[in-house]
Amino acid sequence: MNQNPSSTEPPDRPPLDSIAEAAASSGSTLRRAALIAAGLIVIGAVAGLVPRWRHRHALSTETGDLAIPTVSVVSPAPAKGPAGLPLPAEVKPLLDAPIYARASGYLKRFVVDIGSRVKEGDLLAEIDAPELDQQLAQARAQLDQSQAAFGLAKITAARWAELLKTASVSEQDAAEKQADFELKTANVEAARANVRRLEQLQAFEKVTAPFAGTVTVRNTDVGQLIAAGSGKELFRLAQTTTLRVFVRVPQTAAQGVAPGQMAELVIPEIPNRIFPAKVVRTSGAMSADSRTLLTELEVDNSRGEILSGSFAQVRLIQATIEPPLSLPANTLLFRAEGPQVGVVGADGKVALRKITVGRDFGPTFEVLSGVGPADAVVLNPSDSLVSGALVRVAKEEGGGKR
Repeated sequence: MNQNPSSTEPPDRPPLDSIAEAAASSGSTLRRAALIAAGLIVIGAVAGLVPRWRHRHALSTETGDLAIPTVSVVSPAPAKGPAGLPLPAEVKPLLDAPIYARASGYLKRFVVDIGSRVKEGDLLAEIDAPELDQQLAQARAQLDQSQAAFGLAKITAARWAELLKTASVSEQDAAEKQADFELKTANVEAARANVRRLEQLQAFEKVTAPFAGTVTVRNTDVGQLIAAGSGKELFRLAQTTTLRVFVRVPQTAAQGVAPGQMAELVIPEIPNRIFPAKVVRTSGAMSADSRTLLTELEVDNSRGEILSGSFAQVRLIQATIEPPLSLPANTLLFRAEGPQVGVVGADGKVALRKITVGRDFGPTFEVLSGVGPADAVVLNPSDSLVSGALVRVAKEEGGGKR
């Protein structure tokens, strides 16, 4: 059966509103996709630029840090030494005197020898002086003559004084007799003084000890001719029960030494023994050649353990000595201006300071001037370090200065 084409119906078409809605929905999706794509692009760009910026910033910071050197510092501290101030000393007897002869003659005998202990007034030796004995005998005879003449002159003067009262003699004759009496009186006194002098010289024929002590030297022998005033020493006597110790205290410690302070005496030949000593006096003035203060101490030697003349060491345990500051040896800079150290200020800048170096102990040395205990001194400074250089101070784990 044939159908009429004109009678066939056209297919159904969507309405125009549906087409508009579909177009609008498609545009919104595209815009959303575009925004998302743009956002992803921005995020990607940011994600790529931020690490670069951070890297560049870190590099810049590291470059700046490397431009400022980092240093370790140390503060000057009081020098550490042994307790007290050890100083070399010389031990001497409390009294030490050479014994000379006052009478000329031959040595008749000596009673003591070196090492003998004597008391004051003990006989040391006898001198045979026959000429002196004869002089004394002559002087005594002259004294007897003077006394006889004195007695006659005294009687004569008294008689003439009585005769003058009766005008039996002239005044001139009486005056002459009185003057002769006074002359004879003076002669007696002169003769008596001469006898006393010779008696004292005769007493010097016996050489005696002026004080108690020990004979340390004998320079004579029996039969030796001895001349008074020749300067020849017969004996030397020393009092060693108490010893004097002389020590020279350096100028840096002289202000801390005063009489009455206790000290310790050490003898190298007597190990493990410490002898107490006491400061008794000082010279009160610095020696111009050594810049030291001569100080005298006393030590008891009643047991005779210490030999006078020995070398010893004294430790002034009570001396009020302010120790000087010290620094490690690796802080020192040797420049044309002299020894210097670098001190870091609060602003981080270095200042080179000239210092005065005291004693060198190897790892450390004394600083007498130039720095204080609060200064931060650079350790291991480089040769190129100059004043005004900016540095960074390294911190210890505890955060303090090294």
